[in-house]
Amino acid sequence: MSSPVGTRVVHRCYVSHSHAHYGGALVDGAYVLGLFGDAATELCIQTDGDEGLFAAYDLVEFRAPVRAGDVVEVTAEVDRAGTRSRGIAFEARVVCRAEPERSESAAAVLDPPVVAVVAHGTVVVPAAG
Repeated sequence: MSSPVGTRVVHRCYVSHSHAHYGGALVDGAYVLGLFGDAATELCIQTDGDEGLFAAYDLVEFRAPVRAGDVVEVTAEVDRAGTRSRGIAFEARVVCRAEPERSESAAAVLDPPVVAVVAHGTVVVPAAG
């Protein structure tokens, strides 16, 4: 098997209003970490044929808010590969944002997208065999 370094996945999702927990329709940071976990799972399946297990985050930076009505794009890329461990760089960008001040269903594409969260973590996969 070739090295998984450089393998990348992209997930996009709409953030529903049921995920808003705070004033201003803000979504808690754990929501984005859950999206990172989903992306890591797909990455492990693609590179190792197994869902893997998330071991740890060594970096998490919340840089901008995520709100209900946003469309969030999450990327995950393997940047280090050991025998059983994989280092993964994550980024969550808000690519569309609701504009309730214009109308109840108004939204806009953000150009450029807003980087909301960056992180780095380690997953563990079964030994090749």
